[in-house]
Formats: sequence, C-alpha cells, structure tokens
Amino acid sequence: MAKSHPSPPTAYRPCVGIMLLNKAGLVWVGHRFDEPNDEGSGEWWQMPQGGIDADEDPLKAAFRELAEETSIQQAELIAEAPAWLHYDLPAHLISRSFSGRYRGQTQKWFALRFLGEDHDINVHTPLGDVAEFDAWKWVPMHTLETIIVPFKLDVYREVVRVFGHLADQSVA
Repeated sequence: MAKSHPSPPTAYRPCVGIMLLNKAGLVWVGHRFDEPNDEGSGEWWQMPQGGIDADEDPLKAAFRELAEETSIQQAELIAEAPAWLHYDLPAHLISRSFSGRYRGQTQKWFALRFLGEDHDINVHTPLGDVAEFDAWKWVPMHTLETIIVPFKLDVYREVVRVFGHLADQSVA
C-alpha cells in the first residue's frame, strides 16, 4: 500500500496588515528578524502585520499588532482597503509556518498616519513578547515591491494601488 501524504491545508489565517505613513508620506517597513532561509536572509522588509484574535475587530487588531511589533501607539486611521487580500506561502514553507495549519494569510489592510516621533519606535524591545524586526526605516511607497519577499508581492502591489494616493498627502 502506498504511503499517503497529508493534503495541503486550504484555510487562510485571518490577519491584518498596516501601511503606516509618516507626515512626509513615507511608509514604515521593518527588516524581518528571521533565521537564514531559502527566501534569502538579510534582504526582505515588510510592513507590520499579524493575526486577528478570536472575536477581535480587525481595526483593533491592527492597532494592537502595530504596538506589539513597533511600540507605536501614536497613530490614527486614514483608510481601509475595501477587500480582504490573501497570499499563499510557497509549498516548502507551508509545513513550517503556522504549524502547517494554513496555506497562507488573508489580510484586511489599513492605512494609518503616524502621529509620534521616530524616537517613539522601538523594534528591539517592542510591546509584544518577541521582537519581529531587527531594523526599520521609512521608504517611498513606490519602492515597496523592490524590498518585499516575492510571495507577498501581489498583495503589496494591490495595497499600493489602493493606498497610493495617500503618499501624496503629506501633513505639515
């Protein structure tokens, strides 16, 4: 009898994504604090994102994740993406990510305006349990697709399409 292999999961993990814009219209990105892997170590940056707790409102999850990953608590909502976006993990990462329970993530994206100062940002000892980033920077929105891990590229392109007009709305 042939040995059967478990089917790949079909579910997506519910998640939020945050495009944080500063007063100049630049986007916050963090450098992932990951072990070297076949996606490339030391190359990829991302916007804050994270899971939605059971019965948690997605917007509340966005503010919670932002604080947990960056210590930022000084932000306000400026836009919400109209649709949920999703990405699939590469096949070889499915069994290693999310305990093999999900094929990827479905994300509700929010654009938030950063109201604090750069010294308010702390990725080394954030408000969450574990640091997810080892560095951060502000970047022009149009450069996001050149620094994101390839399997998230389509989501980032859509987020830029939806929130692109916000980059031009700098705040005095």
